[in-house]
Amino acid sequence: MVNTAQSVLVANALLAGATGNGIVGFMTDQKGGGSSYTLTVREIADYFLAGGNAGIYGPSATRVGIEATPQGVMMYNIKKNWPNMLMAGVGIPVAFTLGKKLLGKSILRPARKMIKATGLDVTV
Repeated sequence: MVNTAQSVLVANALLAGATGNGIVGFMTDQKGGGSSYTLTVREIADYFLAGGNAGIYGPSATRVGIEATPQGVMMYNIKKNWPNMLMAGVGIPVAFTLGKKLLGKSILRPARKMIKATGLDVTV
């Protein structure tokens, strides 16, 4: 359960950095929050499957010097957000590892003592 939470947090941080949208927004939003620099799965599918514009306003993209494509927007977002993405990709796993080490023994030791006192032969 803890490993799943860690994976979700890392995925959310990396997706938010690349698309400007977290996991929930990326999957459920329809218009990318009205920004040319925010992408959703629907906009990307529209671009690749139907030939749409992926909600990217051409003049906005040209103004910042990127292509008006999902790839151009993602590269723009990654260049802008790479420090946050790096910190999340490294920091979250380190924090979870430290948390598991600090909390693991302090919680399990009393639980083992209580179970042993009842006479049950169970390992926690």
